Amino acid sequence: MPRIVAIGDVHAEYGRLWQALRHAGAADAQHLPTPALKTGRLRVVLLGDLVHPKTREAYTRLTGLDPYDHRNPDHLRRAAREQIRALNRIKHFTEQAGGFVVILRGNHDQAALDHKFLLGNASGIEHAEFDPERGGTPLPDALAEWMGAFPKEFVVDGIHFAHVGPAPWLQEYDGMFYQSREPKQWWFTHPDYLARAGYRFGVYGHTVMKEGIRVFPEHGFALVDALDLGQYLELVPLSDEVQWEVVRFAPNKPPG
Repeated sequence: MPRIVAIGDVHAEYGRLWQALRHAGAADAQHLPTPALKTGRLRVVLLGDLVHPKTREAYTRLTGLDPYDHRNPDHLRRAAREQIRALNRIKHFTEQAGGFVVILRGNHDQAALDHKFLLGNASGIEHAEFDPERGGTPLPDALAEWMGAFPKEFVVDGIHFAHVGPAPWLQEYDGMFYQSREPKQWWFTHPDYLARAGYRFGVYGHTVMKEGIRVFPEHGFALVDALDLGQYLELVPLSDEVQWEVVRFAPNKPPG
């Protein structure tokens, strides 16, 4: 049976992403798809948020600027340039993969495209590097078109993948999305959403679990925003069940 590798929110941890893809047998040392991926024996689903590092330290690792200052236009341009370079490599990889890589559109991807909401992280960093009105560099047209075509959900063999959760309103990155607690808490307050939607398993990102990937067997879903902790989820859909395994491919601490 084909394996499905689900990788949580990237947030510009591109080194971690390539580590995960190589460990899973999806990418080779030249950042190209393996035969297993190109022939469909393996699928990869990225849960979105390709852009915007999670912490100030992550911005420093990305840019080499210490401290990184989101109010400095030179720093913004450096952050944009490094992410654009990495996104082009991911784009090339997916285009060579024969349709067996799916990237979902996260809320940070959407914000980088339309600039309707200025997002930030827990370190106090504002993600302005792609917003020209704030001194940033807009995504090149080819990348913007590519990212704008990312779906918000994907279903294969009865398994539902989305950036946030199974309910349609959790996939609308509007003002209500950012005002509500539900995008971060639905798994706790409404774990029955998946069963009500009729899927046999669900895989979601967006919400960080302190100990890494968390699977809820009683409700049939997993929260997988743990790339920075060196984890991804592997699934094998069988006729009567979905087998899953949390795979650790690297130590918790991101490479320096």
